[in-house]
Amino acid sequence: MSIQRISQHPKTSQKQPIETGMVDLVGAGPGDPELLTLKALRSIEQADLVLYDRLVSEEILALIPSNTKTIYVGKAKANHCIPQEQLNLYMVDKAKQGLRICRLKGGDPFVFGRGSEELSVLHEHDVPARVIPGITAASGCTSYAGIPLTHRGLATGCSFITGHKQDGKLDIDWAQLAQLDHTLVFYMGLSSLPEISQQLQRFGKSAKTPAALIEKGCQSDQRVVTGQLDQLPTLASEHQLQSPTLIVIGEVVSLREQLNWLSKLDANQNQFELENSAALSA
Repeated sequence: MSIQRISQHPKTSQKQPIETGMVDLVGAGPGDPELLTLKALRSIEQADLVLYDRLVSEEILALIPSNTKTIYVGKAKANHCIPQEQLNLYMVDKAKQGLRICRLKGGDPFVFGRGSEELSVLHEHDVPARVIPGITAASGCTSYAGIPLTHRGLATGCSFITGHKQDGKLDIDWAQLAQLDHTLVFYMGLSSLPEISQQLQRFGKSAKTPAALIEKGCQSDQRVVTGQLDQLPTLASEHQLQSPTLIVIGEVVSLREQLNWLSKLDANQNQFELENSAALSA
């Protein structure tokens, strides 16, 4: 049996000297800066260069030291500011120059984040690299919306699916997906919403299946819209939802009203402030 020991890092944000460059593939989580791991924050603070994606929130970007060079390398639909292959080689080049690079990604690098592709290229060029996991959107956004991914009697598991089209279509086994007793979570699927709704119904998923759309999850302007599977395209249009919007389909969505802890917390906080204000003015 081979056991790999996790190295201990100093409890400091000061940059430590390194002989050669390296790359950290860092998961920034779904938006709330307080959901960053300590290791992710340390990488951000110690980096010589931060390469960040479109879905990294402004609050997290504000944590980057002012003297650290930053470059936006994000991708939007039909708009990649830098081709992935070029970005991979850029990281190789800068690391070989001795720079400590923080490749900052929304969510988790290994969940629809192309982190595995980047790590493969770094290893091919003998560049030292680490993966620092982050909270993926499916977990973070549903938790903040009061929707559990699994619940006894409602969902035995969950499936994460990309809603991003390849060559103009979704390469998905709809028949298998529709029959799963799982919560279905679609990433990057807002523009594919009509197809997702239609195909799942076509292969047996009830039109009345509870569903939710979570826009900008885990951020201060998060919006959650709930309804049924067959209503999703209409709901997205009526509420003018924008990317990033997570699509959640399954019986667990019916628990949102009961488990919506964020709104209850806000209500309790507002009540506390009102009572405190009244007591002070008495």
